[in-house]
Amino acid sequence: MAEKKLGVLVHGAGWVSTQHIAAFAKNPHTRVVAVSSRKLASAVKRADEAGLRDVGLYDSLDKALKHEGVDIVSVCTPQHLHAENTIAAAEAGKHIVIEKPIANSLDEMRAMRKAVRKAGVRTIVSFVLRWNPLFETIKAMVADDALGKIYYVETDYEHDIGSWWSGYDDARKASTGVSALLVGGCHAVDACRWFAAQGRYEAADPVEVFAYRGGWRKGSDTEFNYLTNQFLKTDKPMEYDGLEVVLLKFASGAVGKVSVNADCVMPYTFPIEVFGDKGTIRDNRIWSHKFPGQKSWVTLPTILPDSADVTHHPFQGQMDHFVECILAGRESHCNLDDAIKTHEVVFAAQRCYETNAPVRLPLLGE
Repeated sequence: MAEKKLGVLVHGAGWVSTQHIAAFAKNPHTRVVAVSSRKLASAVKRADEAGLRDVGLYDSLDKALKHEGVDIVSVCTPQHLHAENTIAAAEAGKHIVIEKPIANSLDEMRAMRKAVRKAGVRTIVSFVLRWNPLFETIKAMVADDALGKIYYVETDYEHDIGSWWSGYDDARKASTGVSALLVGGCHAVDACRWFAAQGRYEAADPVEVFAYRGGWRKGSDTEFNYLTNQFLKTDKPMEYDGLEVVLLKFASGAVGKVSVNADCVMPYTFPIEVFGDKGTIRDNRIWSHKFPGQKSWVTLPTILPDSADVTHHPFQGQMDHFVECILAGRESHCNLDDAIKTHEVVFAAQRCYETNAPVRLPLLGE
């Protein structure tokens, strides 16, 4: 008898949902059984484009959650809906993939955590770069003592988001996007935590945050489109500062610096620097005690996180990992509890702008 596959409901039919659908379609233990969106036409279009047949199509998450055979819900809606969608899925007893950012406030995160713990379901948050080949290589080298004890990490999310992106109108607003660090920069926060920890599947715990913000795009009627290399007029300005620089102190004693720059006039980049007492990594270049007599940087021939296109992101690795966790009955290293630690840094930065003083973590407690 053929093994029963886990049924997946993909909720939200935007850009990123294409990769969730593709990844689950390729996993031998899952199949997409339903697609839902706020607009039924969007769900129909996404299913047709993906070549899905005999799937449920809905304009309501509540209706979709009742579809027969749903075991996993992928939350791909705009970020201000992630909390209520996650809570609904948890209350329905479903395992959950949560797109980042997970929530727009501490209260939302607290409610999500309560619902997930009560339901006892598995979760994973789409800090998908943890499965990028360069990330995996760096993390393996850190765990293998190639750099020694990590004492400093820099990660930067430099991405000139604009009206070319279908999700921009929600993301640019303070009410629904909140901040540049939350919209996209949380990837850099998560990467800093990931590389600051010595364990292969461990992220460091931040204990203190201090931050500055600035830039030029807040309220501006001009934006730069790096896809066409043009400055354009816009009637949809960003409602928050596009530049944020955050200093982090970790429980291990390591220090981190994270920045998000949504104001940069350049294509997307994600610079990484990791410093240990036995070596250093700068992007895909390494200097290590593991290479005796080294006279120049060793370049790693791998795939860098150098594209904002979701088709470039390693969703297959993320979803395969999550399915393994569900089948084995174990938690992911990238579950909701872990992701809350990353997001607390974002909200601590917001608090820092108000107080002009360092903010101690955690903010939620247990």
